[in-house]
Amino acid sequence: MEAREPLRDLRGALRAVLARVREGEPGEGREPFELPRFWDALGQTFKVTSQEATKLSLAFSRPPLTSAEDCRKLSEDVQNAILAVATVYYWLPKGQGTTLRKMVRDATTEVVEGMIQLTETILSAPLESLSQEQLISTGGVWEACEQVSNLPRDNQAAVASALAACLGVVKDALEEMERALVEGQDPYSDIMEDEELGFRGNRDTYWSEADRKLLSSCMGLMKASKACLKKVLGVVKAYGKADSPEQIAQLDDLADIANEISPSVDELALSMYPPMNQLAVRLNAAKLASVLKKVLEITKTSHVCPPSEEGWVQFLTGAVDHNMNKIKNFTQGQL
Repeated sequence: MEAREPLRDLRGALRAVLARVREGEPGEGREPFELPRFWDALGQTFKVTSQEATKLSLAFSRPPLTSAEDCRKLSEDVQNAILAVATVYYWLPKGQGTTLRKMVRDATTEVVEGMIQLTETILSAPLESLSQEQLISTGGVWEACEQVSNLPRDNQAAVASALAACLGVVKDALEEMERALVEGQDPYSDIMEDEELGFRGNRDTYWSEADRKLLSSCMGLMKASKACLKKVLGVVKAYGKADSPEQIAQLDDLADIANEISPSVDELALSMYPPMNQLAVRLNAAKLASVLKKVLEITKTSHVCPPSEEGWVQFLTGAVDHNMNKIKNFTQGQL
């Protein structure tokens, strides 16, 4: 048997684990679930996996050649470490929050994918040599395993983390559009007519005056998206709790709908570039406005919004309506 044959079997086994982690449902355990015990166990399994990756990589980085028996033992140890990671992940019930569970699943998936990558790198490299790819793959497993210490510890922290990520994307989209507006002045605004170009040049590369009026209200809607996420993130951090099933479910509902904000902002932004189709802009703006109003509605009825916070919810709802009404007025002729 070729020395590396057990690695091929290992790769197949790891791929099967990966498929199960991606698709599998959590086991609702018989024992009462304890979050601190779960985190201790997960941290331990990630640590062991990191050590097994190091051992595997070292065994194939220098002479003498690893025997088939040693390779089988190493492969078994790696497989057991990965199975332990997957098993502990399955302990986490849905009742602890789907947002938290998704983040733990993503971290688990990354560890398994990293180990598959390392196994494939060793299989494709010449024997007894440490390639740059193998070093990078080993480092990739270490990095994935270290992630466990940065994972949110409960659903409140998970939802705050998800909202902060959405806010970052929306901020970037808004800044990009603000830059485009400054740079995208009509290049022919100082020429009434040009003999070479014909009248007013190429309208596909700049915004007309009518476009700019519409853009102003679209920017208002994008700014309301940023303000909405910022405020919701603030109240989730200040008042969010993950002590009861109801609180956990409310936080998940908030994360699910808030997740729709950044793709909706992106779609609106893309339709705003010249040549502008005003009807497409109106439709995308309406979609974003609808998502924002849902986020504000869900926030208002959840435990994260005490009466002292209702003022800004009302204010932002008014801002969304105000900008959407202006967009409807500017595009009335397109219907």
